[in-house]
Amino acid sequence: MNEQSPPLAGRREWTGLAVLLLPLLLVSMDVSVLYFAVPFISADLAPTATQQLWIFDIYGFVLAGLLITMGALGDRIGRRKLLMIGAAAFGLTSAAAAYAGSAEALIATRALLGIGGATLMPSTLALIRNMFHDAKQRATAIAIWTAALTFGVALGPILSGFLLEHFWWGSVFLINVPFMLLLVGLVPVLVPESPRLTEGHFDLLGAALSLAAVLPAIWGVKELAAEGDGALAGASIVTGLAVGAVFLHRQRTSAYPMIDLALFRRRSFSGAVAINLLAMFGLVGFAIFATQLLQTVWGMTPLEAALWSLVPSLLIGGVAPLATNLAQRGVPRSHLIAAGFGLAATGFALMLTVGVDTPLWTLIACSACYAAGLIVVMALSTELILWAAPPERAGAASALSETSSEFGGALGMAVLGSLGTAVYRAGLDLPTGLPAEATAAARETLAGAAAVSAALPGEAGTAVLTAARAAFVDGLHAAAIGAALIMATAAAVALITLRERTTPAATAADPTRPRQPCSADPAAPADPAGTPVAAAADPAPQP
Repeated sequence: MNEQSPPLAGRREWTGLAVLLLPLLLVSMDVSVLYFAVPFISADLAPTATQQLWIFDIYGFVLAGLLITMGALGDRIGRRKLLMIGAAAFGLTSAAAAYAGSAEALIATRALLGIGGATLMPSTLALIRNMFHDAKQRATAIAIWTAALTFGVALGPILSGFLLEHFWWGSVFLINVPFMLLLVGLVPVLVPESPRLTEGHFDLLGAALSLAAVLPAIWGVKELAAEGDGALAGASIVTGLAVGAVFLHRQRTSAYPMIDLALFRRRSFSGAVAINLLAMFGLVGFAIFATQLLQTVWGMTPLEAALWSLVPSLLIGGVAPLATNLAQRGVPRSHLIAAGFGLAATGFALMLTVGVDTPLWTLIACSACYAAGLIVVMALSTELILWAAPPERAGAASALSETSSEFGGALGMAVLGSLGTAVYRAGLDLPTGLPAEATAAARETLAGAAAVSAALPGEAGTAVLTAARAAFVDGLHAAAIGAALIMATAAAVALITLRERTTPAATAADPTRPRQPCSADPAAPADPAGTPVAAAADPAPQP
């Protein structure tokens, strides 16, 4: 067995990492960049209410539905090649979206942007898996990747607000083009191609089944979160689960599956995927409450709210690298992940101190607390997911990590959103004598109550808004309690599922997984036997 130390990454690799963060930031920003652009798009393109929803949602649906397919495709054709194709497509469709002349055209280009985004996200993470062979350096790179992903989502509304103050709504898409051109120019110079699967063929039927499973399931969960047609949403989720079962059967029986299901027999892998889902459950599921508190309860403008929402991210920017450093110094990852969930649970519990008249710094401190804990969890769980997969399967493993994040965020919005809404409606004490239509609108949402308040004269309007704000804070507290309980449960799950000690050459440790031959980058360093270092001798981290 080759015992030589893996080569250390140098200036080229770290510069390459900085380049790989460009598409990651842009793809994550595109999830939230339309927050401020809707009024301008509505005035220009006059979309219907349904079209407006699809302009928002189609990008995320297509992105989530194609992550597994694109991750597996990158394993076959090379992740750098797929990244280049995706960057070119993302840049072209961004330009098309900027100049869309109708709501239908904008929906179509947003869908194409989702396809491009699905090629970029798993490719960036999988390329990191193969660029950094040293365990400590790779852990640091993954931590930086995780921080950039969360920072991009928070940065989207701010960038959108700035651009819309100076340019037309198409600028929120056009800003992507120069960065994609920069990516296409620099990636061939700084980022090496990755090992790839060469045996067999790409599973087109499996790709279609994965899309048909993920899309209806994600749509159904988000429809429940938006309190749409419950029966239709439930049927959509059941359909997605049924197709998902067929997809899994296909993966078990196919000679050349998209996903190596043997990975899920390792508790460190399956546990890390579940933990990643639970982290996004709390992080995304609670975000809507903090946003509404800033805007509707405390009266901030959308841009002000976005700027203040970014503050916790800036305060905790070094948390993920610190956690990976502690793991490399011998602190068990299972303990660090459990501690991260414990910190998140504490942050959510502290949200019970936030009220209508609470100082802003209290919300920022609580948000920084739970966000810090969850970023620790996401960085370490992502590292474990990538460690468990052989280098030639890193794309599919990355896609599984990101798909679990999409599901976790959707579930968080559905569960915590429904809990908060139920408490809001039960606790709303409106003044008597209101018209039935006004009462119904005020009970529907806090935004509806604010609209009713604005339409009522004098003390009546003030009374409605005061009651709605108090009821919303009660709902926020209920969601915080629910999130804290989930995070505490997740801490226990981490300690149980990640007790298994992974071994060096995690790929070989599972005798049930047949090794797939791979074609490595000719420039990759090799051991005396000719095996690429990326596939050979990385000692796996200890959970």
